[in-house]
Formats: sequence, C-alpha cells, structure tokens
Amino acid sequence: MRGVILIIVFSTFFSQKVSSQNNIPLDTIHWEINAQSYILENYKGKDAIYIQRGLAFLKNTKFLNGTIEFDVYLTKRQGFPGVRFRTSSDRLNMESFYLRPHLANKPDSNQATPVINGISPWQLYFGPSYSVPYDYKYDGWTHVKLVVNDRKAQVYLDYSEKPNLSWNLVHKPREGGVAIGGGGAGPMHYANFKINNKKYEIIDFNPIKREPIQGLIQEWEISDKFEEKQVDDINALKSLISNRKWRGKIRVEEGTAANIARKVILNDGTLKNTAFAKITIISDKDQTKLFEFGYSDRVVAILNNAPIYKGSNQYRSRDYRYLGTVGLFDAIYLNLKKGENTLLMAVSENFGGWLITGKFRDLKGIAIK
Repeated sequence: MRGVILIIVFSTFFSQKVSSQNNIPLDTIHWEINAQSYILENYKGKDAIYIQRGLAFLKNTKFLNGTIEFDVYLTKRQGFPGVRFRTSSDRLNMESFYLRPHLANKPDSNQATPVINGISPWQLYFGPSYSVPYDYKYDGWTHVKLVVNDRKAQVYLDYSEKPNLSWNLVHKPREGGVAIGGGGAGPMHYANFKINNKKYEIIDFNPIKREPIQGLIQEWEISDKFEEKQVDDINALKSLISNRKWRGKIRVEEGTAANIARKVILNDGTLKNTAFAKITIISDKDQTKLFEFGYSDRVVAILNNAPIYKGSNQYRSRDYRYLGTVGLFDAIYLNLKKGENTLLMAVSENFGGWLITGKFRDLKGIAIK
C-alpha cells in the first residue's frame, strides 16, 4: 500500500512540473507565502490570493527561460504588485518586474529592476529603459505576460500583440525560483498564474539605451559597514576611518553610478547601514577643484579626515514626489593639498539603491589614483 501512495505522490508532483503551462493553484500546497497578511478566496470570478506586503514563492520550481503569466486586480492605492524570477537560493538576488497602479499614465507606471544582495536599486535602474507609461484599469483584471530568454526580457500587458517593454537583464542567466507579490500598503489580488518553460520567443526587441554620463570616476573602493550615527561624532572620526576593513572596488553601472550593495549586504538584522566609498586624488599643487557627485540615500563627505559636506537624496527628501534617483545633482569645492588627498563618501541607505557617483569637470593638475 505504501508503494502505491508513493507512486501517486510522485506522479502528482511530476504532473505539476511538466504541465506547468496550465494554471498553478494558488494555495499553500504550491506556494510558500511570506507576507504581512494574505487571503485565499474567490474574487471577481477567479480563484485568487490577496497579498499585502510580501511575496508568495512557488514551491519545487526552477525557472531559467520561458513565459510567466498571471492576472492581477489593481486598485488606485499605492502598491507594487509584480513578479520575481530567477531568485537565488538565499533570495537576495533575482530579477523583477512590478506595476505602480497608483501612477497610471506616468513615465514610471511600472518598473523592471534587478534585486542585488537584497536591495532593489530602482533609483539606478530608472527611466524609459526600465519603465513605460500605461493606462491601468481598476474595474477588471489586468493580464501580465513576461517572456524571458537568456539576458533579454519583455512584458506584455492586457494581451498586447507587441511587447510594452523590453529590457536587458542585469544578472547572469541562472536557474532560480519564482514569486509573486510586492511591497506597499495596498494589497492586490492575483489569479490564473502559469509558467511555460518551452515558450520563450523574443520579438521586436528594441530596448531603450541610456546615454552614459561622460567623465565619471569609474571605480570606488568600498569599506565594511557601520552605524550611520557614528559619522556624527567628529572627535572619533579618525578612529572610525582607521578601523574600517576594505571590501574591494566597485565599478560604475548604467553609465551612471556604482552600486555599494555589490560589496556589502545591507539587511542582515543589524543597525549598520553606512559604508565608505573612497577615491585618492593626486594633486600637483595646493588648489581648489569643483567635484560634482550623486548618492543615495544620504552622505557625509570627508576630505583628508575632515568632514566638509552632509546631505540627503533619499526618497521624498526634497518634496513629496521626489524619487531620490541618482545623478550629478550636488557639488562641493575640494581644497586639495599637493600630493595625495583621500576623499571618503560615507553613504547611508534605507531602500531603493545604495549608490555613489562623481566627476571632476576639470582634471588639469590632478589624477585619480
């Protein structure tokens, strides 16, 4: 009798895997649900899951290339319903696409972005390369179809014949998990979820390319992290700097900024949310140079162990719609001495991207070591 039961269980599991192009039931048998709250119910004629602030991970499934489809019932409340795919085993790295239904017809109506070491850096991956305006409906189900092939992805909304958005994936292609859900206070209903691993044709692939910022410093050296409040103690600043361990260098991405999360994991249960990004400037004489820079979320600039600037570029820090996207929006005059000068940017992060960038328009008489 035990052998018969095992055969039945194995057959059921195998059937789920090979027939994944059919709807996958939204229940706790097929999904691991990690959310603030959720309800399994029939909604507007469909068997659905209602998720608030969290994700539901599909069990026993590995996804590399293929098509993912689902329906979502949108509301005008702020929310970020979407899909994660190729998730790593520790769930710190993945690709994602989500909707911003409260921003219908806006340039950032939706968002394609990687998740890198637990941070979704949409403040770096922004603009028409990673989002498209869309007129959402709030009186019916919205259909989302995602097609993934190697480093390419496309999204079709509401059964469009042509892709609404095409973009290049950031992570190297690797098999991983799949999840639905999102953040924000506004919960959403999902229904009719299915995967087809055999259908991954990319058509009309014309991603919009972002023009790189010319003249950027291409590499920054990154320290281990520490608590943000430690930077405020000016008397202990030299000790804070000397006690740091250095994690290596990061390079500019998207022609815009370097991602500190490449070297340091932010969310590890500690209060440490700040790291130093360092460059060394060689000056042929005592002189003053204008340095343009950008960061996310907050920064303290320190030149030769002396703090010279403090600022905030975080989400909604400058007005209620300010996004905190990174660019060369700030500048300081650096009083350089002859010889080596160390510029440290103590960058603190909440969410949206742990980022640093900068350039000198005039390099006469200086060099970056």
